[in-house]
Amino acid sequence: MDALRKLDFPYVVQSGQAYLDYTGAALAPASLVRGQARRLTSEAYGNPHSASPASLASTRLAEAARSSVLDFCRADADVYTVVFTTNATAAIRLVAEAFPFAPHAPLLVLGDNHNSVLGMRRYAARRDAALHVVPLDADFRTASEAVSAHLTAAAHGTSRGLFAYPAQSNATGVRHPLRWVNEAQSYGWRVLLDAAAYLPTGRLDLRTVPADFVALSWYKITGLPTGVGCLIARKEALAELRRPWFAGGTVLASSSHTDWHLPAEAPEAFEDGTLPFLALPDVSDAAAWHTSIGYPAIQHHTGRLTSRLLRGLGELTYPGGEPAVRLLGPRDTLDRGPTVAFHLLRPDGTPIDERVCQDAATAAGVSVRTGCFCNPGVAEHAHSLTPGLVQRALARGAPATIDDYLRLLRVPVQGAVRVSLGIANDTTDVDRALQVYADLTSRPVPTVRRPRTGC
Repeated sequence: MDALRKLDFPYVVQSGQAYLDYTGAALAPASLVRGQARRLTSEAYGNPHSASPASLASTRLAEAARSSVLDFCRADADVYTVVFTTNATAAIRLVAEAFPFAPHAPLLVLGDNHNSVLGMRRYAARRDAALHVVPLDADFRTASEAVSAHLTAAAHGTSRGLFAYPAQSNATGVRHPLRWVNEAQSYGWRVLLDAAAYLPTGRLDLRTVPADFVALSWYKITGLPTGVGCLIARKEALAELRRPWFAGGTVLASSSHTDWHLPAEAPEAFEDGTLPFLALPDVSDAAAWHTSIGYPAIQHHTGRLTSRLLRGLGELTYPGGEPAVRLLGPRDTLDRGPTVAFHLLRPDGTPIDERVCQDAATAAGVSVRTGCFCNPGVAEHAHSLTPGLVQRALARGAPATIDDYLRLLRVPVQGAVRVSLGIANDTTDVDRALQVYADLTSRPVPTVRRPRTGC
């Protein structure tokens, strides 16, 4: 892995930075960038919505990319198809807007979910579908017994609902059991698996974990290409979706004077407009590059670094023995990915403003993420904010900003620090981050007065 760092990520070493935001985006390997340049300058590629030589060249590479995605997730081409999207969020929205939610077809989610999944409830609510949320436990996991209880109770007397959950939390790194897919399906549910945070370091075999829908973004797996995501869908599940509109590329014919159109077959029926045809071949190259390293090597490498990070955070204490860190999630590497979230604490146990933590890391050339990571359930759990407390806070006023919302909640700190590790990292990156936070807790904590701008 050290050789790979020098070969494919020399720009990181040369920059003098420590990049520790792999859950936000992976770094692009130099070899993929060079391969992209060679391909783009070797042949003419045109809009695939045609039969010209340039268009056929694009179509050929796009279909090869679909096959690469299926192979990457070990999906049978007779069972699954690949819909190209701009990212995992767009893939999730495709399902949300077209799923046949109804009073008898509910939506089930975890308390640990990205906003892109939580937003599905708006589509479910429009069709009077019930929403069920499985809460988090003390260690930021979700009890399998609670999931089973919701699956059985909500499935009773209903038709096929949708269970949507992340294979890995984008906030805490917790890996939720993939066996829930088979269990939910045994009760008649369709399952959407958010694999965006999981696939960079976790293998997914759709022959044994036959999720109905899988959402992913390639920039999170290999850094390149950006702007390309996928919805991997079981063909029978995709056939149940009813899109609320049509666009260029999704129809074979339509009329401007009558409300009629002839839909294209899937997957084209779900691919709005022109695909990013110059970027799709990068998917094939990215999958091949990642596969050449192999999940065992990636998991061993990132697992070793995660252990070092967790151990170092646990050793950060004040002279009186007070802990300087509160982990949000597991304290070991069992059933977790290389994403670690935490609060940095004062000696009295109160959390330090995440903006102070961000400023300190930025000044040291260390890239991390702070906030709630678009995962409000984890943030609410960290601050013991029950649904009732949130509802009462919102009843006290209508917040116009994030800071307004926090004041209503009476929470002094919005979020946490997230360090996430990947292929290009080494022990020096981890140690630099640990030093930043050791230094921060050794001096008076500054006050930040600028407003918060995002979650």
